[in-house]
Amino acid sequence: MASKTMTRRTRAHDVMVLVGGLAATAAIVAIFRSIPGIVPTTVGLALLLVVLVTATLGRLWTSCVVAVVATAAFNFHFFPPLGTFSIAEPQNWVAVIAFLIAAVIASQLSAAAQARTREAIARRNEVTRLFDLTCDVLLTTEATGAIDALARHIARRFELSRIAVCLPGENGWRLHQGGGQEVRLDPDLLNTALAGARGITEFDARQRTRVGHIGMPDGAGILIPLRHGTHAIGLLAVDAPRVDRGTLDAVAGVVAIAIERTELLTEREAAERVHQRAELAATLLASLSHDLKTPLTAIRVAIENLRGELESDERRTQASAAITELDRLNRLFQDILDMARIDAAAIQVERQWVTPSDVVDAAVAQVRHTLDGHALRIDADGDITVEIDPRVASAALSHLLENAARYSPAGREIAIEACTELDGLRISVTDHGPGLDPHELEHVFERFFRGQQARRLAPGTGMGLAITRGLLDAVGGRVWAENAAGAGARFTIVVPGRTRAVTPQQ
Repeated sequence: MASKTMTRRTRAHDVMVLVGGLAATAAIVAIFRSIPGIVPTTVGLALLLVVLVTATLGRLWTSCVVAVVATAAFNFHFFPPLGTFSIAEPQNWVAVIAFLIAAVIASQLSAAAQARTREAIARRNEVTRLFDLTCDVLLTTEATGAIDALARHIARRFELSRIAVCLPGENGWRLHQGGGQEVRLDPDLLNTALAGARGITEFDARQRTRVGHIGMPDGAGILIPLRHGTHAIGLLAVDAPRVDRGTLDAVAGVVAIAIERTELLTEREAAERVHQRAELAATLLASLSHDLKTPLTAIRVAIENLRGELESDERRTQASAAITELDRLNRLFQDILDMARIDAAAIQVERQWVTPSDVVDAAVAQVRHTLDGHALRIDADGDITVEIDPRVASAALSHLLENAARYSPAGREIAIEACTELDGLRISVTDHGPGLDPHELEHVFERFFRGQQARRLAPGTGMGLAITRGLLDAVGGRVWAENAAGAGARFTIVVPGRTRAVTPQQ
C-alpha cells in the first residue's frame, strides 16, 4: 500500500513538472516573439535553461519531452521561413541540432545526478533503519517473546506488510509473524530452502547478497537464509518489493545475531534461576536451623523439667511453654508447606460466603499464642458477607498479625480493621512498632528478606510476608505496606469477591 501511494505521488510530480516545463516554454516563446529583432541565440539559451530546470526537478523523460517541444518551437517561431518546421539556411540546421543535442545531454546528466542522489539517500535510509533495528535488538532484555517483537520491529522499520521469522523446531516450523498480513508457507518449501542454504557461502557482488535466496510461490516475496557464520539456522520470509536485496540480506544477518542473543539471554536467565535457588536454599537452611533449634531446645528443657518433682503451677508453666513452642514449630512447618504450594501453583481456591469478622476471628485463633501480651482493637464488619476463600484470607491475615506481634512492644495495641468494599474484602493491620524503612518498602514482601532493624529486634525466617503475597496472588488479591501516622507499620490486604447483605438464614 505504501509503495502504491509513493508511485502515485511520483507520477503526479512528474506530470506537474512536465506541465510547468511546457508552460515555461510557451511563455518564453510568447515573450521573445513580441520583441522585434531578437537574436535566436538568446531564445535558444532561455529555452535551454527551461530544459535544465525541468531535468533538475523531474525525471529524464519529462526533460526529453520538454527538450523536443522546445526545439520544435525554436525552429517554428525563430528560424526562417517562420511559421513552418522547414529550415532554409544550413547554419540554422546546425543550431537546431546542437540545441537538441545539448538539451538531451543536459537532461541525461541531470537525471544521472538525481539517480545517484536518490540512491545515496536510499542507502542512507537503509543504514539508518539497520541501525535502529540493531538498537531494538540491543534494548531487548528478556528472552520471552523476543523473536515476535523482533519481527514486529522489522515490519515497522522497513514498512513491510508481510514478514515472518521462520525457525525449525522439534515439532515443526515456528513462524513469528511481524506484518499486518500473515505469512503462510508450506513446511516442505521451508525444509527445501533451509537444506539448500546450508553450506552455501558464495557472495554475489552485484546484488550485494550471499546466494541462497528463494522466491515464494506467490512470486511477491522471498526467503532469505538466517546464518550464524556459515551455518543456516532459519529463514526470513519477507514481501519487500521496495527494499534492496542487499539490505534484506543485512537484515537477515541482524536477525541471526538477535536469535543468538536471545539464546544467550535464555541461558543467562536459567543460570540466574539456578543461582537464586541456591541462594534461597542456603538462606532457608540458615534460617530454619536457627528457628528449629530454639523451640526444640525449649521443648527439651520443658520435658526435662516435667520429669522432675514440680509443683502443679510449675508443671502447668512448663507444659504451656512446651505447647507454645510446639505451636511455633507447627507454624514454621505450615509456612514451609504454604511456600511449597505457592511455588507449585497448587493452592486450591474454595469460595464461601463469610463476613469480615469471621475471617478476623479465624486468623486470630491461628496465632493466639503469638498475640499473648498484646491488646487487640478489632473493628470488623459483621453485616455484609463476601464470597472468598476464607482459608486463604485468614492464613494471609495471620501472617500479618504474627508480624505485628513480633515487632510491637509488649502491651502495645494492635489495630485490625476489616470491611467490605465494591471489589471485595479489605483488612488493615496497624502496629506500634518502629515502622518500616522507606528504602526497604519495596522489598518487604520478597522471600527471606528481613530489614536491618527487623534483624536486630526479633528472629525470623522472612517467609511470612512473602507467603501473604503468594496466597493473595493465588486468589487475585493484593497487599501493600506503609508507615501509619502516629503508629508503626500498617499492612493492608484486599481479597476480591462479590458482596451481599447478611440474610436471616445466615
